[in-house]
Formats: sequence, C-alpha cells, structure tokens
Amino acid sequence: MSSSDTIRRTFLDYFRRNGHTIVPSSSLIPFSDPTLLFTNAGMNQFKEIFLGNRLPPYRRASTSQKCMRVSGKHNDFKDVGHSSRHHTFFEMLGNFSFGDYFKKDAIHFAWELLTREFGLDPERLWVTVYEDDDEAYTIWNSQEKIPSQKILRLGEADNFWAMGDTGPCGPCSELHFDLGRSPQPDHGECDLTCSCGRWIEVWNLVFMQYNRDSDGGMHPLPAPSIDTGMGFERIATILQGKNSNYDTDLFAPLIDAVSEISGLRYGSNPNDDVSMKIIADHVRAAAFVIGDGQYPGNDKRGYVLRKIMRRAIVHGKRLGIQDPFLYRVSGAVVEKMKAAYPELVQNRDTIARVIKQEEDSFAGTLQEGLEDFNERVKVIKARGSRTMPGNEAFFLYDTRGLPIEIIEDLAMENGLVVDEAGFASALEKQQERSRRDYLAGKVNEQVARSVFDGRTSFVGYGLSGPTKATVRAILVEGKRSERLEAGQKGELVLDATPFYAEGGGQVGDTGYLCKSDNCARVDNTVYQGTAIAHHVEMEKGNLNTGDEVEAAVDLAKRHRTMKNHTATHLLQSALRRVLGDHVKQAGSLVSPDRLRFDFVHYAPLTTAEIRKIEDSVNECIWSNTDVVTTVMDLDGAMKSGAVALFGEKYQESVRVVEVPGFSKELCGGTHVPATGSIGLFKIISEAGISAGIRRVEALTGPAAFERFRCCDETLENLQADHKVSRNEIDAYIRKLQSTIRELQRQNQRLQAKSARANIADMLASAREIQGIKVLSAQVPTIDRAGLRNLADELKQKIGSGVVILGTDQNGNAALVVMVTGDISKKAPAGQIIKKIASIVDGGGGGKPELAEAGGKDSAKLADAIEYGYSVVEEIMGSEV
Repeated sequence: MSSSDTIRRTFLDYFRRNGHTIVPSSSLIPFSDPTLLFTNAGMNQFKEIFLGNRLPPYRRASTSQKCMRVSGKHNDFKDVGHSSRHHTFFEMLGNFSFGDYFKKDAIHFAWELLTREFGLDPERLWVTVYEDDDEAYTIWNSQEKIPSQKILRLGEADNFWAMGDTGPCGPCSELHFDLGRSPQPDHGECDLTCSCGRWIEVWNLVFMQYNRDSDGGMHPLPAPSIDTGMGFERIATILQGKNSNYDTDLFAPLIDAVSEISGLRYGSNPNDDVSMKIIADHVRAAAFVIGDGQYPGNDKRGYVLRKIMRRAIVHGKRLGIQDPFLYRVSGAVVEKMKAAYPELVQNRDTIARVIKQEEDSFAGTLQEGLEDFNERVKVIKARGSRTMPGNEAFFLYDTRGLPIEIIEDLAMENGLVVDEAGFASALEKQQERSRRDYLAGKVNEQVARSVFDGRTSFVGYGLSGPTKATVRAILVEGKRSERLEAGQKGELVLDATPFYAEGGGQVGDTGYLCKSDNCARVDNTVYQGTAIAHHVEMEKGNLNTGDEVEAAVDLAKRHRTMKNHTATHLLQSALRRVLGDHVKQAGSLVSPDRLRFDFVHYAPLTTAEIRKIEDSVNECIWSNTDVVTTVMDLDGAMKSGAVALFGEKYQESVRVVEVPGFSKELCGGTHVPATGSIGLFKIISEAGISAGIRRVEALTGPAAFERFRCCDETLENLQADHKVSRNEIDAYIRKLQSTIRELQRQNQRLQAKSARANIADMLASAREIQGIKVLSAQVPTIDRAGLRNLADELKQKIGSGVVILGTDQNGNAALVVMVTGDISKKAPAGQIIKKIASIVDGGGGGKPELAEAGGKDSAKLADAIEYGYSVVEEIMGSEV
C-alpha cells in the first residue's frame, strides 16, 4: 500500500523530472482575490498569470494545493460525511503550463503518470471530453490509443471548467477510474455518467483558453495554458485499495482519535460513522484555515469556519461527547499533515486554542438552540402542523448556530419535516447579501507584455558602488530594438544587474546605466518573466545591445529602503509577540520613504499595544544585532522556523533573513547589515482595510527623525504664538475648542435674529394663488435648523398656505418648503421642492408638510425662489 505522503511525493517528483517547478501551496485565504472566500482550486494562485496581469517566473509548475469548497458554486458542505468522496478541505494535485505546452503534452503526462508511475490498469480508466473538443478527442484516441468507446463527449455542465462566476475557464477532459461494480446493492450495469459510486473522477485537465467577465462574456487569454487538478484524497483511495476516502491513511488517524474519545467503534453503527466522518473532515478544515490566519466569526470567512466547527461539535454531542474534544483531534491533524505542511507545527498551539475557545463559546449557544428548537416544536404541534417553516429553520441555523442537517434530524425525531424550499429561499437571500458585501472589487484584466527570454542574475546584495554589466536586450514601445536613442524611453535587460526588481513588497531600484558619456536614467526595475527589466529614459547619447555599461544604483534610496525592509521584518515579529501568533502578513509596501504592513488581526490596536510594538522594535534596533542571511533549500528553511511571507512564490533554493533571537523570514529583498543601521522606528498610522485585516504605516531612520522634528517645531510654534508652556498645550487647545463651539452657537443665534428681522416684510410679500397664500423668499445666511424654524414660524403666521425659503450656505443653496395641513394633500411639499431644487442644480424631498433640498448653484437661488410661485400655481391648477 502506498502511503499518502509517498503518493504526493511521486506526483511532484514526476513533474519535476518533466521540467516543472514545484511551487508551494498558497494560503487558503486568498487575500489578493476579492472574488473568492477561500482558495478552491490549484490554479487560484496563478490566476493573475493566466489573465496576463503577472508574468510567470516559470513556464511549467506543479503543486499540491490546500483547498476549501464550502461556498458559492463549488460547495461540497452538505455532502460531507454522507458521501465517501466529498470534503470541505482537500488537497489538489496539479500541473500547469503558462503558454508552454498545451493539450497534447498535458494528456500524455496524465496518462503516463497514472498508468506507469502509479501503475493503474489502463482498462479501468475512462475519458470524457467536451462535446465540441475534437482536438482533445483525437489526441486521446490517436496518441494515447484509447478506444473510441471509452471516450465520452459530454456537455458544458460536465466538461467545461470555470473557477467561479468570473475568471479563467475553458473546455476540460476528465479521467475516471472504474471500481468494477457499484457499491449499491442490486445496482445494474452503468456508465461513468452514473452517480452510484462505481466511477471515481480522478483527474480534470482544463485547457485554459478564456476569461469570463462579470457579464458572462468570454475573452481569449493571452496564450493557451494548462490547469489540471487531481483530487489527492481520491487517488489515495484508489492506490490504497479502499472504497472510501475516509478509509485512507489521511483520515484513519483522525477517526481513531474520535473513536477513542467517544468510546464508540467506527464501523459499528452507520449513523455514528457519519458523525465521525463529519468530525474528521471538519477538524481538518478548521486546523488548516486557522493555521492560515482565519478565526471563526459572524461574517464572511469567519462565518463559514464557525459553521464548520459547530457542525462538528454537534456531531460530537450526538456521539455522546459532552466536553470540548475537537481541539484534541486537531493535534492528530497536525501529526498526519506536518511533513507536507510544516506551518501546522508552528501554529499547533494557536489552532488548538482557537478551536477550544469556540467549543467553550458554543456550549451555551448549543444548549439555547436546542431549547429554542423544542419550544418551536411545541408551537408547531399545537397548531396541528407537521412542518417546520423554512424561516424558523433558518433562524435556528443562522442565529442559533444549529447546522441544517441537525435541525432536519431533530425534526424527524419529533415527527416533523423541514420546509426545505422555504429554508433554501432564506439561505439564498442571506448568501446573496454576504456575497454582494464580500465582492469589493474586480480583477483588473490586462494583456501581459512580451517576456524577455532567459534569466537575469541579481548581484546587488552588499552593494557599495557601480558594477559592470552587458546590455542583453532592449525594448522600445513594446518592440525589440538594437539601440536606445537620446530622449527615448524603453526597457533594458542586462546579463546581470545590481538593481533590485520590485518584489516581496519592496519597490524597484532606480539609478543610472552609463557607457562613457552615454547615460540612461533608471526610473524603475521590474521582473519580466525571469528577466529583470530596467525602465529607463536615455538622457544623453545612446546605448546598443551588447554594450558594456556601468550600472549605478541610487544607493541613498537603496539604503533607506533597506532600513524600511528590515524594520518590516522586526515589525511583523513584534506584532506577533504583542498580539499573538495568529498575526499573518497580508501584504506590504517597502519604499525609501516609508513602510506599510497589512496583517491578519481581529481588532484595532490600542495606544498601549502600539507603544509596546514600537518599544519592541526600537529595543531590537538599539541592540545593533547583526542581520544574518543564509541560502537554504525551501524544505530546510521551513523546518528551521523561517516565516514565509504572503504573496511570495518561492523556488527550491531560498534566502533566509534572520535577526537572531527576534525574527527569521524567507526573503529575497535587501537589508541592513545590522539592526542599528535602522536608527529609529515610529508607527504613524493604524487602521482596518477590510474585515480581519489591519494596516500599519511606519517611518524609520531620517524620516522618523524628521517627523519628530516637525512635531517639535509645531509645538514650539504653538508655545510662541499662544504664550503657553508645552505641558499646557493640551488644556489650552481644549479651551479653544470650547470657545469656538460657543462662538458658533452665538453666530447661529445672530443669523436667526437677522433672518427674523424681516418677518413683517416677508409676510407682506406673500401672494395669493388659486385661493391660498404663498410666501417665497430668500433670507440671509442661516443654518438648516434655523431655516426650518423660521419657515415654521412663518407658516404659523400665515395660517393656511405655502412657505418657501432659501439661503446661501458657502456657495451652496439650501431650500425648505412647508405646507399647512389643510392643503398639503393638494400641494405636497415634496412635489414642490423637487421642481424648485432643479433650478439650483440640486435635489431633495420630504413629507407632504415639510421638504428640504440642497443645490450646488446658489447664484440661481433668486430664480428658484421666484419659480416657487409658478410651481405652486401649476400644482394647484392641476387640482382644479
């Protein structure tokens, strides 16, 4: 029997031998993709490459990717435990081609790996292709010699793959394994379109050709590419000779742990088996999601995680487990998966603590939910009904936290059925609201620029001056060129460069490329594929392909950037020390003038926490600890405790940057030789940028000192201008604010008095239209409250009629209309003001007796006031 670790390793080793770069799994939390709640496919981390927005550092890749399918189109949640092959969390093995090989090679790789490396019987493998994909059909039939009767053409529902409602998509071809007979008793012969369980979908080969936009439009991708996905748990089931994924060595240790805690033997009772399988699946999902930095909560990802955990907890109760237990089973997850995902070991304690907290918290909620359920059952039965309304079931599910499967089971035990359609309707409305709130933006889809061939060596670590390099390629206006002339802008690629290319949050270097008096100014440095491109403008002379140049980085900017980059590492470590190990990086910016760090955390930082973080970083800076860099293999680096940064795609050989005793991270960026070079660290802002994500901005070195100097100069000016000592400034400002508020109140009273001074004249100017009084007037500047009060006073005085007032408020027009109750139905205030407001380029509305509006053009306020008479006459005339 092949162990799961061996199967995973065999898959990756095969593709490594066939020229693929083995890329580590990305996080389950797709921070940079607002269209996803969780990573749900192996290709998610390559989406920007498929769209052409990011150029790949490799043309072929292979991964074992952590995935979750618990929401939206890809949602296996309800099938978990009842099906032998569906899971919330799973691994997806995949190989990818980014404009390199296409259908022919992808099909060959799949067939060779399954039949030769894994040793599957070719006679038990069947193939499906998209109904219109003649090319794939021919390759299977002619190249791999698959008989035509074993190749099925299926429609879009089965053989056209899409990551979600939007994004990369294309026709696909699937490989299915025939178990030989159906696990269902007395089931007749069937083909692979049957869902009886005889046929296992092993591998899906997606021929990525299109990008689907939010309107459903299909747009060709820049280059045909390959995205394949093999369910790891399913291939393990086949190779280990099992009938269910839960019988493999991936789940057996977890089920054994549940069995030991509950005292029940797996396989003795079908209902108990379902509960054990649900617990085993859900605790895997919880461990991995929490390990990647997501905590249970009441919305978005946190809501889904909480739902998963609570369903597992309830099934524990069904097994007779009364005390918290799930956190204990999470330890078995870590032990089983630690070889492939060493980050679980680092987060073992956090995972257990978060799960235990949720179990403790849910204990009371579960009891309340069961009591609520029982009360509702009594009421339903008293009405003589045998159906629990869908909205009541949804309340128990959504508010009380009871999984719908448990609600249905409890209902059945009480002789009831749940209104599934009503529940589904309520759930759909809630999911739509959540989805709409979550989609904060769209992926920017652009066609990638042509990639320079080859790789550029970076020789910029420890840089102290200019270096020699040879111009390998020139790009001008998107086309290759042999020369860059004075005044032209373009991109230059060198055989080796000291310029750091933008990456890992660090901005690209700037400087100059010169040959004698021929100089090009480097404005930015970026990766183009594996090459490093220098964005330049030729200031003098010209440069040609093959020229040897002197590459001079702007060292002053580089050194400031180095301070900020090393400080970013110290900041992340300090955040984890002060806030907890759950802190994970979610993005960063490292530039010469500042640093920005986004991280997972559940609450705003307090003033005390910010002080502790600043103190921790500055103490490390002032200790002047050496910054040690080491090149290691990725596996060794991760095992050594190095932190992998969000957004980075690591190769087999990685650079580890360590501040001994304080910080250790994988990083290809440039850093100071010792922490003392940073000088000083100061946080200047902290804010939330999305649910569960905080952002800190900070300054270091001269920039931090300059901020202190500016603040000190401000205090000095305040002291000098207001003749107060420094320690009296705070109280003095508070006193000034109080005085300002009192002066504002006095001003408002004076405005109201000024406006009221002409009440007699305004009353005298009232006109009679269609038998009612209409008073329309412009008054001196007054605030809205004063304007309403004045209009109300005039309305009382005229007895019956319409009052229209307008005033100029700093260039904007403010309008109010009041109508006495006896005629408000004939001449509603809201109807009047909408017409008047259009004159001043504004709008408004209100009730029949009171309406308000604002406008941008106060210069036409007099016209609007005069127009008020015509509006009333028009409205009253229409009533006759």
